[in-house]
Amino acid sequence: MNDRLPQGWNLARIFELCDVQKEKGREGIVPYLEIGNVDISSKNYKFSEKPSVKGCRIARKNDVLISRVRPTRGAITWVREDELQVSSAFTVLRNKGALVEKCLWQFLAWNNAYLNYLGENCTGTMYPTTSDEIVTDFEIPLPPFDEQRRIVAKLGKLLEKVDACQKRLEKIPKILKRFRQSVLAAACSGRLTADWREMNPLDEVAEESDLPVGWKAACVDEVIESLKYGTAKKCGYDKRGIPVLRIPNVVNGMIDHTDLKYAMFKALEYEKLQLISGDILVIRSNGSVSLVGKCALVKEAESGFAYAGYLIRLRPNDTLIEPEFLNLVLGSYVIRLQIELEARSTSGVNNINSEEVRALRFSLPPLAEQQEIVRRVDELFKLADQLEARYEKAKAYTGKLTSSILAKAFRGELVPQDPNDEPASVLLERIRQQQQAATPNKSKKTGKKRSKK
Repeated sequence: MNDRLPQGWNLARIFELCDVQKEKGREGIVPYLEIGNVDISSKNYKFSEKPSVKGCRIARKNDVLISRVRPTRGAITWVREDELQVSSAFTVLRNKGALVEKCLWQFLAWNNAYLNYLGENCTGTMYPTTSDEIVTDFEIPLPPFDEQRRIVAKLGKLLEKVDACQKRLEKIPKILKRFRQSVLAAACSGRLTADWREMNPLDEVAEESDLPVGWKAACVDEVIESLKYGTAKKCGYDKRGIPVLRIPNVVNGMIDHTDLKYAMFKALEYEKLQLISGDILVIRSNGSVSLVGKCALVKEAESGFAYAGYLIRLRPNDTLIEPEFLNLVLGSYVIRLQIELEARSTSGVNNINSEEVRALRFSLPPLAEQQEIVRRVDELFKLADQLEARYEKAKAYTGKLTSSILAKAFRGELVPQDPNDEPASVLLERIRQQQQAATPNKSKKTGKKRSKK
């Protein structure tokens, strides 16, 4: 960015461009805006359902509202209604006439330099707060009035496209979630490997059943060697003893190591709790029913770990079922329905017991087809993971687009300068003269008082 301002621009402090409004509002159930009602990302707002409170202020159409409490969060918005009651924690800025509608809001709302400035001038630790004077004592570049119009018009078109792009991106996580669910449903019903069965026919007569050839109805108890609850021993973050897997470590069908705790065990106790590769951990108890029944496959990296009491350990019989396939089955919608039907709430905690886990029903294919299912699901899930990674990059990129476009606009690089525009300095001087002409008596009275002192 050049140190020199574009042609016709001028530096001005906010207090030169806006008046701070402190008109008292009305208490009661009226359209009322609190700081928490401002969305930090979009800078838009929704009304509070609470009644307005004593000391609130009145804001009017096109006023800019700037939070003085925790200002670095960026609760900065502009008023769209003719009149609005707002929290007294907002500084209400009203244009003196040098600014086009939305221009000041667009410059300040995503401006990190301004937010940092407010943060540096806060007092207090629990609720850092600044003042109206600090809010308005900040220097900004002021384009000529006609150029402001061109900037705001151009920004309107560009930011509308950014917003549309962000809304489309917001749909992707839901699409990917449905994709993964569809893959699991196809895997557990036989549809995913229908072509594979044609290429690998079994030497057996098809039975009258809705299941594919070679598949049979089964329950968890028929395909596991054992099922055990975990330990109730208190664990800690000191890395002494054996790592103990808990509910936070069961994530998306896998074991997450980011929140490990440890405990010391006697040899006999540890022997009962020791995990081996291929074990499956199932959450048996949680305040959220959506977490009850969630499972994760133990791999070689977790071999030798122990597990906590809110988990159930299943040890699959690998002559009947691939552990990876059972893990997929337990994460499927068919099993999810059974678990949520069986889960009971005791004092707000939802539970499923060992007998109910043993009774979970599913369709069991031959081992060779289980292996093919696992391979195909793994490939499709890797594709979904790649798309998710690309989505995250696109989301981060579009998240920066708004501030990048606004920065470009207020450097004078978004629209061309016109030498015929009235310079901002002339506009500022006219506003100063108009203010002085509007308050001549007040100035004289103030001067007499000072002279007496």
